[in-house]
Amino acid sequence: MVQAVLPERDAVREILVIHVTRIGDTLLSTPTLRAIAEYFPNARLTVLGHATRVDILRNLPFIHQVGGISKKTAGLRGWLPGKPYDLAFVFGHDLPLIRYARRVARRVVGQAQDNPAWERGLFHVAARLPFQSRHAVKLQYGLIEGLGIPLGDCRLAYRVTPDESAWAAAELQRRGVKGRFPLLGLQIASFPTKGYRDWPMENFAELAERVAAAYPDAHFLIFGGDLERPRTEALAARLGTRATHLAGSLSLRETAAMMQQLDYYVGVDTGPTHIMGALQKPMMAFYHPSSPSPNLAPLDHPALTVIDHPLAGQVGPEAPMAGISVDSVWAQLAPALARLRAA
Repeated sequence: MVQAVLPERDAVREILVIHVTRIGDTLLSTPTLRAIAEYFPNARLTVLGHATRVDILRNLPFIHQVGGISKKTAGLRGWLPGKPYDLAFVFGHDLPLIRYARRVARRVVGQAQDNPAWERGLFHVAARLPFQSRHAVKLQYGLIEGLGIPLGDCRLAYRVTPDESAWAAAELQRRGVKGRFPLLGLQIASFPTKGYRDWPMENFAELAERVAAAYPDAHFLIFGGDLERPRTEALAARLGTRATHLAGSLSLRETAAMMQQLDYYVGVDTGPTHIMGALQKPMMAFYHPSSPSPNLAPLDHPALTVIDHPLAGQVGPEAPMAGISVDSVWAQLAPALARLRAA
């Protein structure tokens, strides 16, 4: 394929990005989305993604519109005459999404497909980069890397609105925990297919008890979803009145608003941890040896403590996260909290 030459930057007015994926990968793509928006300063950027996850992109200053799409609904859309988009960028390998983009955009950028015939008609085909061959942010950037669009800022992006922030502060006030120190968030579980990333609930409980012993006014917000409710409820029961159980009771954006209120966050490698990374607030994240921090930890984060498994990069999913000891975690959390107290 001949090297693609992008149209004049000032002439591009409407850009479509399609990225149907999980929370974490959606956030990991925000530096690439920002780079596209900055390269085409006169364009409106529309992003279509998973209907229940694309909300995490709302209110970002470089995205003008977000909406939902799926492989199923894509086949029903885009059949009216005309192509409203000057450019479209499609992450992933779903043929219905590529076909939809080709119906609505004059030029479509996609990734190399399993079937080369599916690449027919694409303006530019990005090379398929091997899994974990580079940091996940830069894997996402691979879609546009060959087009000469610089990546620039690698920080993840998320924006809590003033109304959301006010709601979260009022909710904490209502629950009687506003002003407690440290107000510490806990995310103890990843999604079921990545359960090997989870640090044992008993370890979280012991860590929280050490925090409470050092800071008698400490309070813990327990985040999560419905699927891990037995574990989050068990942790809440063990911590008693020192904890507020929020798992399964908040929307995605409500969860982010609550996270913004935290003094500190401790979590396993999963979507909410990427949200916390985007908020640029003090945090600690645990990484399984099969997915070590150099591939996934938030880049350019001002207050991040990384906890890698001792066997990072050496073993696969069979390695238990219990290999990270409570002592080793407390050795890094204690000074981090002391610095916050002194600030």
